[in-house]
Amino acid sequence: MELLEGISTRRSIRKYTQEKIDDKQIEMLLEAGMQAPSAVNCQPWHFLVLNSKEIMFEVTKIHPYSQMLKGASCAILVMGDTDLEHGPGYWAADCAAATQNILLAAHGMGLGGVWIGIHPREERRKAFKDLFILPPHIQPFALISLGYPAEEKAKANRYNQDKIHINKW
Repeated sequence: MELLEGISTRRSIRKYTQEKIDDKQIEMLLEAGMQAPSAVNCQPWHFLVLNSKEIMFEVTKIHPYSQMLKGASCAILVMGDTDLEHGPGYWAADCAAATQNILLAAHGMGLGGVWIGIHPREERRKAFKDLFILPPHIQPFALISLGYPAEEKAKANRYNQDKIHINKW
């Protein structure tokens, strides 16, 4: 799949088959996440791989929009390290780039995934920090649910000329 085609055909997939994602594929997804750009190349991210059905079920109790985890093969929690960020708040932009890289890599590998938002909702960040006993400098950013797609979605055309401005508003 060509890069631009992958970008334009990637969709949020919430229904999965029972086929498992293997460890090598997970490693490839994590490598893709770590190839993301970051401010001053600080790379302030950490990743927590969830492959236990019991743990993913616990997540469904603390996040209202995570029910797809009940059928997912695994999930990746993307977290920012405030001790490593370039400056206050940069970790979130850096983690967003890593999250998108993982989603695009998953799509390119024939997997389905969905970005489950955590940041900037403080109650969600606290719930994840408590569940996974994260140190104070580690901030949960997003959870990516992953599996082999059991649904197909048509390409969405999101291009909107009205949102483009050249040299001035």
